[in-house]
Amino acid sequence: MSVVRFFAAAEEAAGTAEEQRTEASLDALRAGLVADHPLLAPILPRCAVLVDGTRRDDDVAIPEGATVDVLPPFAGG
Repeated sequence: MSVVRFFAAAEEAAGTAEEQRTEASLDALRAGLVADHPLLAPILPRCAVLVDGTRRDDDVAIPEGATVDVLPPFAGG
């Protein structure tokens, strides 16, 4: 099981700041998140996704106990 943390617009679309997930790969996680939280569909493709602090744009295995952060683009500086 992994912990997925949502930030900013992703948190608003998911309706939660954090949840436990069981998907074993990043592609499966993305699909599961959109299925469970349809409002994430337009946001998730633009988000940076970090697995244990490392940005991942490809499909990778999610290690047991990993932390996955979903970070939408931020405006300003």
